[in-house]
Amino acid sequence: MEPKYKRILLKLSGEALAGKNKTGLDFDTINDICKSIKKCYDAGVQVAIVVGGGNFWRGRSSGAMDRTRADHIGMLATSMNALAVADSLEALGAEVRVQTAIEMRQIAEPYIRNRAVRHLEKGRIVIFGCGTGSPFFSTDTASSLRAAEIEADVMLKATMVDGVYDKDPHKFADAVKYDTLDLDEVIVKHLAVMDSTSAAMCKDNDIPIIVFNLARPDNIYDACMGKNVGTLVK
Repeated sequence: MEPKYKRILLKLSGEALAGKNKTGLDFDTINDICKSIKKCYDAGVQVAIVVGGGNFWRGRSSGAMDRTRADHIGMLATSMNALAVADSLEALGAEVRVQTAIEMRQIAEPYIRNRAVRHLEKGRIVIFGCGTGSPFFSTDTASSLRAAEIEADVMLKATMVDGVYDKDPHKFADAVKYDTLDLDEVIVKHLAVMDSTSAAMCKDNDIPIIVFNLARPDNIYDACMGKNVGTLVK
């Protein structure tokens, strides 16, 4: 079966890597996620990944420290997650490169767009850490930015719900799930898909987004193959 998308940008939240522990790293969970990514890799899909850091750090919501410094700590948290995902993928036999938007040459390459694209063309998975490298920008925005820079065919947003709803399905039993959605609706209705900066960037660069539940890791592979999973936002 031929994959529908040749090049993808996968956004993984930090919370997803923590599994049931909610914080830190759960290596069984990470391994299950990486097995699905490896299936995409084996099918010939060029895979780039942006990781969040919420399993280690939620500084901006505490209000206890300077926002810029809190965001810098969050960027370091994403680099730890990037290394953990890289380690699991390499153990499964994939060739991986980690690039970070903040230079830490002893453990990762600095982010260079052309080098990242070359890695993808050579069949390597590229994991982007440290968000955009600037405070005040979320890792969702970093995902949209990297997807545009590498000219990804689609952005896959792995979440803890099975798509986009008109309201929080964890709080409202009558929440309605969208099968397809227009990015304008996301922005106007303030739907909890991603922040407005990220949504606007996807809209401006014609990047479709598939939002799906990572509780079933093989949704990553199914999305790459073009199967109907989650919500398609375009």
